[in-house]
Amino acid sequence: MNIDKISEEFKARYGAEGEIYTSPGRINLIGEHTDYNGGFVLPGAIDKGITAAIRFNGTDRVRATALDLNESVEFGLEENDAPDKLWAKYIFGVCREIIKRGGKVEGFDTIFTGDVPLGAGMSSSAALESTYAFAINDKMGLGFDKMTLAKIGQSTEHNYVGVKCGIMDQFASVHGKAGHLMRLDCKNGDFAYYPFDPEAHGYKVVLVDSCVKHELVGSPYNRRRESCERAVEAIRKNHPEVEFLRDAKREWLDEVIGCISTEDYIRALYAIEEVDRLLEACEALQKGDFETVGRKMYGTHIGMSVLYEVSCDELDFLNEVAKQCGVTGSRVMGGGFGGCTINLVKAELYDKFIETVKNRYREKFGIECKIYPVVISDGARKLQ
Repeated sequence: MNIDKISEEFKARYGAEGEIYTSPGRINLIGEHTDYNGGFVLPGAIDKGITAAIRFNGTDRVRATALDLNESVEFGLEENDAPDKLWAKYIFGVCREIIKRGGKVEGFDTIFTGDVPLGAGMSSSAALESTYAFAINDKMGLGFDKMTLAKIGQSTEHNYVGVKCGIMDQFASVHGKAGHLMRLDCKNGDFAYYPFDPEAHGYKVVLVDSCVKHELVGSPYNRRRESCERAVEAIRKNHPEVEFLRDAKREWLDEVIGCISTEDYIRALYAIEEVDRLLEACEALQKGDFETVGRKMYGTHIGMSVLYEVSCDELDFLNEVAKQCGVTGSRVMGGGFGGCTINLVKAELYDKFIETVKNRYREKFGIECKIYPVVISDGARKLQ
């Protein structure tokens, strides 16, 4: 929806003009399951996100409308005023987390819409949180810095939605910068921008959505995290300075082969290698060496499929088709067990790749995959 349309919708519902804010979803080029291992991630904001119109209404109540769902709610700003609808909990949670940090929040009217595909791993919830955190901070003149806004979104997930997420999604949505990825150090919060303008180098970035999500018995993510923690505990006996697998060397892991299970060893091996791959990819980006970046992406997919075992038949098939089509880099993006692959494709191969992958996926699995081209864009901001 364009700005004029959302402005018209807001005025029709609330009888006045609203100010327009937006925040993007994100991709992560490389660096999966590294956050809880104290490693790095390399996200970028994208040209798809959440856009909202907002205006203070002179009360202590929030009147909110989700245009895409055609749903409206009203709620207060006290802790016991939490709305029932999930989408409204994100807005309420942002308000409460701002108040907890000493910020003042007044009642407001708002509508929002979005073009982040749901369930595709591009973090529509983080975009929603970041839109309102940025807007309230801006309109109230609260002076919170960008990292605090990201933490407000993360705390909203933890305390009002029940998702114990890391900081990457909200961080990327707030800090995004067109033409750049962000290397975030998950151990200490430091970050740096890295140039990433694939179009200028003759490449495109596209997500291929498998449109499947496998529900596995038990807690596969927790089990992998526990494997990594056991490996750290064993390594620390010889190298007490190791806090996370990010701090460990491959040879230090090899020293404890007889002290941990084979499963714990291969999980830890993936995590250590993924940290190295990400750092090498960052060096390549600085040189404009997209071929090396692509090789590192394929290496991540192999690691996630063979060592970390979080891929699935559909994702492995999409990765193999990409390789056969000459795609420079391809890997599963996100936690795994379904979702998307992220692909770095030479522009001259793009159309043929899209046609081939759609046809072959349909023939193999009997379902349609979805295609999402993405452009690296700016983070949370005011539009008008």
